[in-house]
Amino acid sequence: MINLIKRQPSGRIIALGFALVILLGSLLLSLPCSIQEGVTVRYIDALYTSTSAVCVTGLIAIDAGDTFTPLGQFFLASLIQVGGLGVTSVGAGVILAMGKKVNLKGRSIIREALNLDSRKGTVRFLKSVFLTTLAFELAGAALSFIVFVQDYPPLRALGISLFHSVAAFNNSGFDILGNLQNLIPYQDNVMLNLVTCGLIIFGGIGFLVIRDIIDKRFHWSKFSMHTKVVLSVSAVLIAVGALLLKLTEDVTWLGAFFHSVSARTAGFSTYPLGTFSNAGLLVLTALMFIGASPGSTGGGVKTSTLFVLLQGVKSAATNKSEKGFRYAVPADAFRKAAVITLIALGVVVTGTYLMVIMEPDISLMDALFEVTSAFGTVGLSTGITTGLSDGSKLLSILIMYIGRLGPLTIASLWYFSSGERASYPEGNIAIG
Repeated sequence: MINLIKRQPSGRIIALGFALVILLGSLLLSLPCSIQEGVTVRYIDALYTSTSAVCVTGLIAIDAGDTFTPLGQFFLASLIQVGGLGVTSVGAGVILAMGKKVNLKGRSIIREALNLDSRKGTVRFLKSVFLTTLAFELAGAALSFIVFVQDYPPLRALGISLFHSVAAFNNSGFDILGNLQNLIPYQDNVMLNLVTCGLIIFGGIGFLVIRDIIDKRFHWSKFSMHTKVVLSVSAVLIAVGALLLKLTEDVTWLGAFFHSVSARTAGFSTYPLGTFSNAGLLVLTALMFIGASPGSTGGGVKTSTLFVLLQGVKSAATNKSEKGFRYAVPADAFRKAAVITLIALGVVVTGTYLMVIMEPDISLMDALFEVTSAFGTVGLSTGITTGLSDGSKLLSILIMYIGRLGPLTIASLWYFSSGERASYPEGNIAIG
């Protein structure tokens, strides 16, 4: 059995690893010691919550604060951490902590999981990922504690702060404040809003970018093309998103900025989204679909995919080569970006179609928003999640799983052949 698994492509091993952790998490969250006295949790809700945690989404069928004990909340935070870092990265980290070496197959899986393009320094990069995560989450917890300790006893405030920091850096919109309120009570708290946004942004730009920023000592001219693309596109999306939300919704500039950041796969909210207009929900839907950046804790089609698509369209329209920041865009990048986007659109459209069939009382906009949130591993909702039928919850589970692994990884799972057996003459087809 072990030899059979070792012979599988890296993508299948990663997919299997996530599935096993989700199932294990659902069992842990179903234990009596994980559930508060007097509360009943159906297995489908435990499975949904586990999937949402491991896929760092944040959609909730049951409120974590009102349902789980401190131990259950610890299990939930652990699932979020494993999901954010990646099952393979955590597994390799355990091996390193035991003083053993990661074999070549393991290094190959880590490279695919973290989107590394080089075989050199895989273990060193993995160690930097763990140190970076620890530093950001401890700093985030310390700053969040200053806010939460004003409303909760010190020990409870510490637990909330640690959970919140883990959830925010891993771009998962879970909270344990209870009463399905998320961060609405803190919509005017500048410090918590900015700390949360900071954790989301750094968790969403990816470990490759964070490492490049540190190594190049914040010198823009020395950054790689990938880093410049990620930082530029992220900044533009945050600014444009905040402006559009401010124009369409009755929110403060802080609220508009927060939701523009959060919609890029984090899932925290400081205003009830059920009160947003269709225009505002459409803006959030677009941001959720684009998502974070490669090698990060977030989902979506990714910022670099959007950049390559725009450069490809510009190149076709102007008959000039694809380039950016004085670099040429790789030859096959546009093709890969187009495939990812088309598969993602297929998943979202199909998922929305199935949901409106199973939930005839839900509006098309609410269904589209919910499905896009699941695919982008965001966690934002207009408030329909808890009332979904079991069939819709299973659909969301599948979509969250696809969104976390990525469209290309899912598409490659059924690939068996090592090459085509026949070649064909080039045909002619009219386009446009």
